[in-house]
Amino acid sequence: MNVETIFFDVGNTLLFPDHDKTLVPLWNLGVRPTEAQLFAAERIARQEIDWMVSQTRKVDQQYWETYYGYLLRELSISDVSLRLQLVSLARTSSNWSRMRSGTQEVLSSLGRKYRLAVISNSDGHMAERLAGLGLGRYFEHVIDSGNVGHEKPAPEIFQAALVAMSVAADRALYVGDIYSIDYLGARQMGMNAVLMDIAGVYAARNLPRIERLQDLDPQLLSDSGNMF
Repeated sequence: MNVETIFFDVGNTLLFPDHDKTLVPLWNLGVRPTEAQLFAAERIARQEIDWMVSQTRKVDQQYWETYYGYLLRELSISDVSLRLQLVSLARTSSNWSRMRSGTQEVLSSLGRKYRLAVISNSDGHMAERLAGLGLGRYFEHVIDSGNVGHEKPAPEIFQAALVAMSVAADRALYVGDIYSIDYLGARQMGMNAVLMDIAGVYAARNLPRIERLQDLDPQLLSDSGNMF
């Protein structure tokens, strides 16, 4: 096995929500969830979407509805319109701008060894979003479900990415954050895959995972048997 191309998810992998935008409806109510509450909502949403994904095609919206449904219950808030507003804000690519420390340095380093690209469930504007944040220069192509017409885990979006990069599936690695959508979607196409698992959703499972981009070393993980 020899990885030539690394594809990245964007949300909760490269970019994270700008809470000044996505949580402002809560802040306007004087409510500020703790990091522990946000991580707990993330774990619940991922676990639920993993068994639900085969029953719905609206995977991205369903994830955020579950996430905010759980969070609002934990905050003792019952307001359907507020939940829908929060879901809409989370699904807007322009509201994703936080980068973890070292992100650009990791992409620059990986770009000297591998070809890089993006596969993202988004609103058709992810390429512009990445460019505006200074990340666009690291990627040869940005495959956006809003333009392709298919959302992960549909094979069509992964196939479109492989064709765009002219790479065989077994020479490609996909890095994403949700098992049923990112990991299984890539593996079902014959791609290698690893989970970005900051919240520790899959820590107890025997799955290839990292908690920060700095730990992404395809050769090391392959040699150690922790991937693929």
